[in-house]
Amino acid sequence: TYRVETKEDVKMEKSEETAFPPAFSASEIKNKQRRHFMFMKYKQEKSKLKLMLKKKKKKERAALGDKAPPKEIPKTIENQRVYDETTVDPEDEEIAFDEATDEFSAYFNGLTNPKVLITTSDRPRGRTVRFCEQLATVVPDAHVYYRRGLALKKVIPQCVARNFTYLMVINEDRKVPNGLVLCHLPDGPTAHFKISSVRLRKEMKRRGKDPTLHSPEVILNNFTTRLGHSIGRMFAALFPQDPQFVGRQVATFHNQRDFVFFRFHRYIFKNEKKVGIQELGPRFTLKLRSLQKGTFDSKFGEYEWVLKRHEMDACRRKFQL
Repeated sequence: TYRVETKEDVKMEKSEETAFPPAFSASEIKNKQRRHFMFMKYKQEKSKLKLMLKKKKKKERAALGDKAPPKEIPKTIENQRVYDETTVDPEDEEIAFDEATDEFSAYFNGLTNPKVLITTSDRPRGRTVRFCEQLATVVPDAHVYYRRGLALKKVIPQCVARNFTYLMVINEDRKVPNGLVLCHLPDGPTAHFKISSVRLRKEMKRRGKDPTLHSPEVILNNFTTRLGHSIGRMFAALFPQDPQFVGRQVATFHNQRDFVFFRFHRYIFKNEKKVGIQELGPRFTLKLRSLQKGTFDSKFGEYEWVLKRHEMDACRRKFQL
């Protein structure tokens, strides 16, 4: 007796040939296109399964009504953060003593008003110059001067003699701003940041009109450790303590995963419940590289903190600020 092969038998044989062993990984496929196809197929199946589970849970919650269990909090790097021993407690006496005696105490006690000098590295290009000019419209009482080859060690005494409280140096690489040195005068400290994601006003969509001369309000988010607390106070001391609410302008320094995001907005109250905001620009992101005691001194300066990437960035859930 001869058995006639049906279409179903042929399909079964083909599926058996192409079936993968249980412990198979797509990365073992040598052909690049085939490997990519299999990986995308795997991702699609995974997302479909995730969506089905989500719909099933939604139906169950709807059926249970008020008796439904509370929603699970999604796991993120922020809420899984490794606890830092230096996390600041606002009611700690030691913190209060440090705040009363540190370099910024004169500003917070109302004895000095911020006055900022903004300068650049030697021979700045157009984009860096425009960035400095726009920063000067954000920080009240800020003045832009060009270096003309002067060393920072010669610039700092001149700033102190003219009652400047900050020296801000914007460095560039290949015509793009890439570094910021922020030096508090006359006694320091000095912070060195990496700048990235710089967007000038012309490059931003749906931006508002140019900022006015009013002093902005300042928002500092998530500066929780002792180091972060110092950096937050350093940013706060750039702006006058009495914001002019008529201008409705806000400067925000938001720390997330040790990246400090800067945004500058104008707000308007539409009614008792709704508020509209417009971004004015510029925007940029800072990453702290080092914090040095005293004013800028690259050779003999004493460093309070230095970023050691291979040691400090080994655990993604441990943050310094």
